[in-house]
Amino acid sequence: MQGPKWRQAMQDEIVALEKNNTWTLEMLPPDKKPIGCNWVYKIKYNADGTIERYKARLVAKEFTQVERIDYHETFALVAKLVTVRCSLTVASIHN
Repeated sequence: MQGPKWRQAMQDEIVALEKNNTWTLEMLPPDKKPIGCNWVYKIKYNADGTIERYKARLVAKEFTQVERIDYHETFALVAKLVTVRCSLTVASIHN
């Protein structure tokens, strides 16, 4: 993580998170502790085995979060696009 390639990967991740409005900055209540986070590093390879890029992701330590205190709702898209298309096709056939 000390190398310039990893530092650039971390900077790219921060820029992407800010660009996508991933979070909002809130005031921390005086009796609460902030939720920690970790960096996860991975090297992405091309099909021929050469390094494509260095990837860094910032992940929250979600196991420390408490529902309705640290977050109010969650959303995770898990359906594949093919599944959605098939479901819409069946629904349109049956009106």
